[in-house]
Amino acid sequence: MQFTRINDVTIHYRVVGAVTEKPALVFINSLGTDFRIWRDVVLRLAGDFAIVLYDKRGHGLSDIGQVPYSIEDHATDLAGLLDRLAVKQAIVCGLSVGGLIAQSLYGRRPDLVRALVLSGTAHKIGTVEFWDARITAIEAHGIEAVADGVLERWFTPAFRRPENLAFTGYRNMLVRQPVPGYVGTCAAIRDADFTEAAGRIAVPVLCVVGDQDGSTPPDLVRSTADLIPGARFEVIRGAGHIPCVEQPEALSSVLRRFFRSVLSGGKP
Repeated sequence: MQFTRINDVTIHYRVVGAVTEKPALVFINSLGTDFRIWRDVVLRLAGDFAIVLYDKRGHGLSDIGQVPYSIEDHATDLAGLLDRLAVKQAIVCGLSVGGLIAQSLYGRRPDLVRALVLSGTAHKIGTVEFWDARITAIEAHGIEAVADGVLERWFTPAFRRPENLAFTGYRNMLVRQPVPGYVGTCAAIRDADFTEAAGRIAVPVLCVVGDQDGSTPPDLVRSTADLIPGARFEVIRGAGHIPCVEQPEALSSVLRRFFRSVLSGGKP
C-alpha cells in the first residue's frame, strides 16, 4: 500500500507502471466506493499505460479531513498527488463524483490533463433537495438506511441477484465507508455546477454511461456531452452506474479506442 500527505490529509494511492515512461491514466472513484472498483479495467490496460489510482479524502484508507468538502477540495488533493508523482498531461477518468472532480481539475490545472473520460457523471448531478435529504437520512440512521436505494441505481437487476457474491461485496464496500466522508462528499456534489464551464473544455472528452444507470441516466450524460465541444458519447450495454464493475471488458474496449485517438492526435 502507498500513502502520501496532501493538504494535511493522508491519501491512499497506487501506481501501476512507470509514469515517466508510458502515457498516464488517472482513475477517480465514485461516491461510497474506493479505488478497488477499477481493478478489472486496470488488469486490461496495465502494460500499455502507467495507471494512478487513489482513494479521495473521506473514502477507503484515506483520511477524512475537514468536512464538509467542496469538489475543489477533492480536485486540489488530486492535483497535489499528481504533482508529487510528477504526472503531467494525464488522461483523467472520473466516475460519478469522480467526473466532477475531473472537470474541476481541468479548470484549475489544465497542465495536468491531456484528455477526460467522464463516466456516469454530468455537468451537475441531482438537486439541493435530493442531496440534503440524503445527508439528513445518513446522519440520522447511517449509510445502511439508504444502501438499498443506492445499489438499485448502481447495478442492474442481473448483478443484484442474491447469489452474486460480488454484489454482497460491493454492498459491504458502500456501507463501510466513513459516514463523515460520505456526507461530506454529498455536500460537494450538491454544490457543484459545471454547466457553464463545460463549454470551455478544450481537450478530447469521452462521456460514457451504462444503459441502465439510475444515478446519472444516459440522457443526462448525453446532455453533458452536448455542452462540451467535440465530446464523444458512448453507452455501455448491460450496465448500471458502475460499468467498470459490471462490464469491464466492454468499457475497456471503449476506453482503448478513445485512448488510441487521443494519443494519435485524433486520428482513427
